[in-house]
Amino acid sequence: MDMDGRTLMLFLCGLALASADTYTEQAQRVMQMRRLAVEFIDYYQNLTAVDLIVPGTRLPNKEDLQCMAEMAQLSQGVQSGSIWALRMIDSWGRLPAGLLYGNVKDLGNFDECVRVDHHMESTSLRLRGKYCMAKLFSIDTGAMGKLSVQTAVCFPASCNGEHMERLLRKLFNQLLNIELSPETELINDSNCQTAEREPLDFLAIFTIVIIGVLGAAVLLCTLIDYFLCDDQKQLPSLVKIFSARANSRSLFRIVDGKSNPNVIECLHGIRCLSIIWVIYGHDYSVYFITPNINVIDLIPWFRSSYSMFIMHAQFSVDTFFFLSGFLVAMVALRAMERSRGKLNVPLMYLHRYLRITPVLALAILVYMRFVPLLGSGPLIKIFDRLVAAPCEDNWLWTFLYVQNYSPTATCVPQSWYLGVDMQLYFISPLLLIALYKWGKKAVAGIVLLMLLLASCLFSTMVIMGYASNNDKIYNSTHTRASPWIIGVIFGYYLHVNRGKSFKLNRLSVWLGWLISLGLIFTCMFALYPYAANGKDLATVNDAFYVTFTRIAWPLALVWVVFACKYGYGGLANSFLSSPLWQPLSKLSFCVYIWHLFIVDFNAGIGRTNTYFSDYQVMLRFWHDFGLTLLLAYLMYILVEAPFAALEMLLLPARRPPAPVAPKSTATELHSQNFEIASQSEPKKESD
Repeated sequence: MDMDGRTLMLFLCGLALASADTYTEQAQRVMQMRRLAVEFIDYYQNLTAVDLIVPGTRLPNKEDLQCMAEMAQLSQGVQSGSIWALRMIDSWGRLPAGLLYGNVKDLGNFDECVRVDHHMESTSLRLRGKYCMAKLFSIDTGAMGKLSVQTAVCFPASCNGEHMERLLRKLFNQLLNIELSPETELINDSNCQTAEREPLDFLAIFTIVIIGVLGAAVLLCTLIDYFLCDDQKQLPSLVKIFSARANSRSLFRIVDGKSNPNVIECLHGIRCLSIIWVIYGHDYSVYFITPNINVIDLIPWFRSSYSMFIMHAQFSVDTFFFLSGFLVAMVALRAMERSRGKLNVPLMYLHRYLRITPVLALAILVYMRFVPLLGSGPLIKIFDRLVAAPCEDNWLWTFLYVQNYSPTATCVPQSWYLGVDMQLYFISPLLLIALYKWGKKAVAGIVLLMLLLASCLFSTMVIMGYASNNDKIYNSTHTRASPWIIGVIFGYYLHVNRGKSFKLNRLSVWLGWLISLGLIFTCMFALYPYAANGKDLATVNDAFYVTFTRIAWPLALVWVVFACKYGYGGLANSFLSSPLWQPLSKLSFCVYIWHLFIVDFNAGIGRTNTYFSDYQVMLRFWHDFGLTLLLAYLMYILVEAPFAALEMLLLPARRPPAPVAPKSTATELHSQNFEIASQSEPKKESD
């Protein structure tokens, strides 16, 4: 999942070149064999300890003897035509059809294998199937290393990885005359699976209890709201906080921006399009790493102009940073104006932390324990390692919001955005106080700060030789600071010019839109067709591209928001300001936190190879997106809305009440600020 588009392009080109002759001899030998399962059973009709253990290394133990007994039982079952034994053999994969087309994995029949459960009368034990993926041989793709051709195998569950490795090595040596290197791993026992589920540990039980308690509270308060409260205005505070009915009403309430000048309606559309772009990009990332029968078709896809739209979906992150900085400035400066420049910084930090942490904390628990518990499949353990394993070591980094500098993989991978945004939010009081006190002079200083950070980004890439997809560049705070700072400056500009109307002539409007669209398309397609052909940019060129696009993209958004707010948006404003975006906009934080759980889980439980095409990815996107919305709504009702209401109820407001603005206005702005600022972006779209 960490393979970016350019790297994958080079890898596929290597595969295409290698497929013609590199593994011809090995492939021909494999093709001359009968089915691997049949060859295996014929060769090991009379299994002995010598087959399982290297002579002279150790004596057979209880596990070795049990494996021998079950293998003998399997051989007898096949010879006698027992249905359970035939199913076990039938579940084995074959040599993948279409090797020259990039199909390098045969997943066999997962369920047929793991559902084998035969009672052995001689030992009163049960013989169960164990599903594994075995390496047949490797394709040398040159500079990009070796690509393994794999097929599914099904062994008795009592046989461990060492047993299976030894048996397959001897078989390949005998049938194919291939002496494999000891460093070559044919079977990874940690990826093997049986029908037996892992027992619930304390953390899993603790997570279930938390979800159960929250669910019971929501259910009870909803029933009280529905049956016992006729007047919603008289609803007790605690009932209103946990009532799914009350929170759903708030979620689906449409706010008319015309009646509230402080609400910028187009932000809802921008936010929703960005989150859709994120999920769509991640579906492509998952498709790249799941078994496809037509991997070779990825080469022309990467050379197409459409691939640029996917590979540069990372700009959706910059959109979130821009909106975050923009709303932080807008909301905070209004509050400071009402409080005569006072800013309660510790309370400001506490509000932010408590606002976004409950949803993230539950996500950490669920990601860590529930992927393997909720489903099974040939690939589930691979995705479990991608999603759950990092949380074992790095959950504390996530709670401290420094996960973007974690030494290893990030827990809840897309949460690196939260770390960057929290760090930028931490320095926001300095910028806000400077803007309030010194105005335009502070703006000049902030612009200088942005240019210094951009120079730091450029220098780091050039001196250290980092590519744009390097985590030390992609996830770094100074890399992402420019869009956020531009958002802060733009928020200050709209704040000092609130209430004013801007009269622009048609030429100025057209020029604004042309420049904005020019910047957007330049950011997305400047590297086409150079990068699309798999060529590496020179380090200096790459540094220029990354540095300038971090500034150009938010500048384009500045015009979009300005034009939509002041009546120059036309069709763009009609689309972005549609009230239909508002419910999804309110759900966007939960959608972002939980979408990778759905995307990875759906990929992990797949039983067959997929066919890659833009249409197939679109189909996957719609069912992933739909299930993500359902899960996000559930988490909004269970966690986000109740804890946000509790936080607002128990903690004092960051700003004193002011008669200048209606309460509904302040509440809406506060909600908008935290919804955007807490949004988390996926792993790089080029993953």
